[in-house]
Amino acid sequence: MRTKDDQKKEALFEATIKLVNEIGFAASSVSKIAKEANVSSSTLYVFFTNKEDLLVSTYVEIKMDLSRAMLERFDDSLPIRDILKNAWFSMFDYISLKPHYFQFMEQFANSPYSDLVDREALEKHFVPLIEALQRGIDEKIIKNVDQNLLAAFLFHPLTRLANPRLCHGWELNQADLETAFGMAWDAIRL
Repeated sequence: MRTKDDQKKEALFEATIKLVNEIGFAASSVSKIAKEANVSSSTLYVFFTNKEDLLVSTYVEIKMDLSRAMLERFDDSLPIRDILKNAWFSMFDYISLKPHYFQFMEQFANSPYSDLVDREALEKHFVPLIEALQRGIDEKIIKNVDQNLLAAFLFHPLTRLANPRLCHGWELNQADLETAFGMAWDAIRL
């Protein structure tokens, strides 16, 4: 029985992201991923059941990493606007610092593999933000609409702003980011 080596698992994680971003899901075979990670193909099966498990696990790990980043400065004693602003800026920083993770996440979310994710289990990592949104609704600070709509208007615009592939020739400064958050806040507040 092989021992699970965290460095090998991390190498597989990074290799999966790199290859999927470069050549796509279909062309990213187990053997190519293992070769990129500098491990044997059989090592991959020590950690993952199959390629689907590897891809889903990679996506889930990125989403969990994103949730940790977004909740790092979470303080539910703050006003709702400040809670969401902290999460918004944390998400912006995360995408800006880890664009390859975000690129993988985008591709995965728009692929058939996304149907394999346990959404309820993943959502648990974002509970403090979900509860803050609900508190904002209950306190009549933000619109009483489905939280998916709130997230679409609050967080999805920043994914464009944080993605250098989509903002060619435009350097965002702090004032631009403050304005962008203000616009997102205005979209969801009462």
